[in-house]
Parts: sequence; structure tokens; C-alpha cells
Amino acid sequence: MHTIQVQFKRLRASAVLPTYQTELAAGMDLSADLDASVTLQPGDIALSPCGFAMALPPGFEAQVRPRSGLATKFGISMPNAPGTVDADYRGEMKVPLINLGRVPFVVEPKMRVAQMVIARVERAEVIEVTDLTETTRGQGGFGSTGTGHRPFAP
Repeated sequence: MHTIQVQFKRLRASAVLPTYQTELAAGMDLSADLDASVTLQPGDIALSPCGFAMALPPGFEAQVRPRSGLATKFGISMPNAPGTVDADYRGEMKVPLINLGRVPFVVEPKMRVAQMVIARVERAEVIEVTDLTETTRGQGGFGSTGTGHRPFAP
């Protein structure tokens, strides 16, 4: 396992810096830095501040993703999942949350609301061509390779 250094700066003393919850966890948990609880009604979208800024090394991004437990138990997700934080961003980390559930959900101060995966990024050189290389699939789109079954069919 390769380790890189990421600099974090608390913007508020109450901020909880990202932490890995287990030895082999891929993502670090992000916590809400709130002064008071916030209620998300069904369908609501709100930005949850995390109270810190960070400096990623060049060639890396932070992917911000929903926490699976909040998503499956309460319908709490992110409208742009996964979100990307670029290496040159130095503002406060904020997580957009959406309540896809059927009942209100209360976000408490210091609650773990998302996870962040640090990933290497490759840059692409854009080359305009008149023809693309041929493949067996060609222009076949959604479902063109078959699904074999319908898992949610009645």
C-alpha cells in the first residue's frame, strides 16, 4: 500500500479531520462541522461544512462519496456522487447531502456524513480525429452487451 501526504488546515477549532475507521479502509470519513443539528426534509439538498481545507499533491484528486450505511438505512446520499475535489482547490471542504428517504433526517454536529477517497489522476491529451478505431461493440449503447436477467422484474 502506497502512502502520500495530504496537508489539512482546520478552519474552525471544532472541525474533525478526516480519519480512516479501519486499517484497510479505502475512504476517510468526513464529519459535519455544525454548531447545531440540521434537519433535511425528504427531497432537501444542503451543504454540510466540514470545517477544514486541504492541499492535495499534484496528480491526485479527492473523491467524495456517500456513506453506505446512511444511504441504505436512511436514504441520505449526495446529488453529485461521487464528487471530485481537484488538487488546486484550497477552500473549505463541504459535502452536498440529499435526503432521498421518506422521512426527515437530522444531521448532528460531528456526524460522519460522507467518505473521501484519495486517488491518482491521469491527464489526457485531446486529439481530434476523423475516424475512431473499430471495436466489436461499436456504437452499441446501454444494455447492448446484454444483461442476462432482470433482477428487479416482478
